Amino acid sequence: MAHSVKDIAAALGAQAFGAVDLLVVGASEPATASPSDLALAMTPNYGDALALGQARAAVVWPGADWQALGLEAAIYAPRARLAMAGLTQMLDQPLAGNGISAHAVIAPGAKIGANVVIGAFAVIGENAEIGDNTWIADHVSIAEGVHVGARCQLHAGVRLQRGAKIGDRVIMQPNVVVGGDGFSFVSKEPSNVELARETLGVAPLTPPQDTTWHRIHSLGGVEIGDDVEIGAGSTVDAGTIRATKVGRGTKIDNLVQVGHNVIVGEDCLLCAQAGVAGSTVLGDRVVVGGKAGVADNVTVGADVVLGGGSVVLSNVPAGRVMMGYPATKMQTHLESYKALRRLPRILNSFTKR
Repeated sequence: MAHSVKDIAAALGAQAFGAVDLLVVGASEPATASPSDLALAMTPNYGDALALGQARAAVVWPGADWQALGLEAAIYAPRARLAMAGLTQMLDQPLAGNGISAHAVIAPGAKIGANVVIGAFAVIGENAEIGDNTWIADHVSIAEGVHVGARCQLHAGVRLQRGAKIGDRVIMQPNVVVGGDGFSFVSKEPSNVELARETLGVAPLTPPQDTTWHRIHSLGGVEIGDDVEIGAGSTVDAGTIRATKVGRGTKIDNLVQVGHNVIVGEDCLLCAQAGVAGSTVLGDRVVVGGKAGVADNVTVGADVVLGGGSVVLSNVPAGRVMMGYPATKMQTHLESYKALRRLPRILNSFTKR
């Protein structure tokens, strides 16, 4: 579908200049843009690349001399990534599918709202509830009694286990699993893990007489708030007695693990390969960087940022930036890192005396 430069600028709340009635059908990087593309040159670093492509119109940085860049029309983007959000939403293709596939399996007692799309080989369990205008792709399974809100998107291979309650406008990418059993086992005698914690590793560890791990079943389910997004391959485990909760507006990247009994606040970001262990609480607007981990039974305050690869082993007050393993305040981590890099030079100075 073609859009005019004027209409795109209006949708973005931005200013348009030049031939604003010019039509474009897609977006492109500057160097590969065709005459029908809107080039994305939102910072000066991309200005020279416009000459390599054929774009007639582009989104450029505020104050750019768009005519000198060889353009017929331009849109000023004061905040580049925010403009990207609006532009990609405008240009994205609508979800495929219409109605309920003849190959879907829907239990007689399931309640399906208005204008719901259900793909082939999807399975909807007894007493499950699906809200209006929700889109369910092929091979999705929704267990008995699960509630899914309105205008959700469940992509291929999503698994919603028993006890899951999903809010409105939730997006789950392929192969998300919500409500699987938590990793919770106990031994008859105190395990070596328990002994190591009690003695801080001082006492020698020996094999217990009974090495059986007894499963603690997960009965609490999962509650996902409105406007949450969960990336491909991520998992949110069911709570043991109470529900695991993910707050409104939180965004979870691919390959993230949220353990049983965890409470994730509102508007958090959990980046790829992050892990949050059982019974931990994340406050509102917490950012967990890629490959970062949070130990079990820890509280992380609101507005905390955990750098990539950090490992949190104790409570973190609100508003801190944490880095490293174990995670410390960013300033402390940087000082320690600088000191470590100076260590060879210091040791060499002693050997030369």
